Amino acid sequence: MIRKNADTIFLNNARLQDKIEACWLGKNIGGTLGAPIEGIRSISDITGFQTDGIMPNDDLDLQLVWLRAVDEMGIEGINAQVLSEYWISYVGPWWSEYGIGKRNLQQGILPPMSGEAFNETWKQSNGAWIRTEIWACLFPAMPEHAVRYAFEDACVDHGLSEGTWAALFVAAMESAAFVISDMETLIKIGLSKIPADCHVARSVNLAWEGYRKGLTWQETRNRLVEDSKEIGWFQAPCNIGFLVVGLLYGESDFRKTVLTAINCGDDTDCTGATAGSILGIAYGTEHIPEEWRKFVGDEIKTICITGGHGEWPESCTEVTKCIMNLLPTTMRPRMTKMSPDWMPVKDSHLDFPVTLYDGDDDLGCLDLQRFMGKGFTKTLETVASHSKLSIRQCNTYTELWLELDSEPRITPGGELSGRILIATRRMPGQKWYALNWICEEGWHVNCQKNVEANVANAMFWDVDCIPRKSEEDLFNNMFSTAEFVIHAGENIKARNRILLEVTCVGRPTPLYVPVIILG
Repeated sequence: MIRKNADTIFLNNARLQDKIEACWLGKNIGGTLGAPIEGIRSISDITGFQTDGIMPNDDLDLQLVWLRAVDEMGIEGINAQVLSEYWISYVGPWWSEYGIGKRNLQQGILPPMSGEAFNETWKQSNGAWIRTEIWACLFPAMPEHAVRYAFEDACVDHGLSEGTWAALFVAAMESAAFVISDMETLIKIGLSKIPADCHVARSVNLAWEGYRKGLTWQETRNRLVEDSKEIGWFQAPCNIGFLVVGLLYGESDFRKTVLTAINCGDDTDCTGATAGSILGIAYGTEHIPEEWRKFVGDEIKTICITGGHGEWPESCTEVTKCIMNLLPTTMRPRMTKMSPDWMPVKDSHLDFPVTLYDGDDDLGCLDLQRFMGKGFTKTLETVASHSKLSIRQCNTYTELWLELDSEPRITPGGELSGRILIATRRMPGQKWYALNWICEEGWHVNCQKNVEANVANAMFWDVDCIPRKSEEDLFNNMFSTAEFVIHAGENIKARNRILLEVTCVGRPTPLYVPVIILG
């Protein structure tokens, strides 16, 4: 067949649908296999199911909420704040990072700070990377897009920490797995999307090194445990390492891959479920053992969804149909490389255009280097290198990060410092931004009144092409900044609200950034 466009990936509709269904079947199977031994801190030796049937799994049913969000809001309407509202309305659990993130949101603390503040223990945990399949399935063979939405999801309860880097790593692998089945290549793609010096990357490389050296999977697993002992159990770095152990030592055999990941211990329903979903995406339903498919069946049992109105998908088949219905909108060709607005123009090369049709899969243009690179993540790294306690707000023409130097709480007469980072988004041009702080009675903020944003301070440039001698130069070229100090009055409330109003000369739409400070 002659390709219609040599720069486009063509995927067969029926084959893609089978892989999406296999993703959710694999998720169900791995979660059901791993659930009975979740939390065991030693090596196990399970060989099959230990339940009477399918187990409910928060890894999966949380993603039904995101599916509803995309269906109701449209993919272009999805961001961390929108997902925050769906968290509050439809997600029940109050444990660990889920609970802390929701508590912060209900106080009015916006993401990513909602996942970072007062969350020292659990922001490194597993709650985000276990719910990335929805973004991969909505953006098959488009890992940079999947990573972007995985961030909007993960930062709500994990901020700019290891739990979020784990989600970006897994989302990239899962999206790429629609067209690549070699596990080592998928791992390379995942690593290219996260900071090289983060603990998740260290765990992945440690697992990979053990495999290459010919160590047994048990020896490699023990090295991962030792490397992560300071951060404890149920944390993302070690469990991502266990997932990679399963993917490498499983040698693409579904049964061996899932069981190896689970037998490493710890958060076993999560490692097993994600291993199953990745193998399902890579090879389709025919690769899943028939007896396991029959045992688990097609049903989805929910455990976390609450307060829903109307029906939720009740089976892997129904979820697959919902996703297939949404793909024409999530995968639609963009008019320009500057759309969607969060994708730097040069970094759009990280993803191929993908087209669905009824012919055979055509991957003739596939160049793996096109899948490599940080793209959107480079901005996150740059911001996180200065402060992880950030609020991110955007409108049509501006991206703003408000960073605090310490957690958002204050004593009577106390101070809280931070900075504002401003960059131009879709609409370039030289801009003057006016900063106006609206404070509680008796409070005031010391801050410059105007910020100049040059064309150089723009999110649509390729960050790899920005001239710099250091990462600090990169930061200064990406953002215009303004330092501030918040001064509290003598009478403070339990919950104090400050509003930053940002207006731009010549633009009708202001940007409002609410800052909640606890007394």
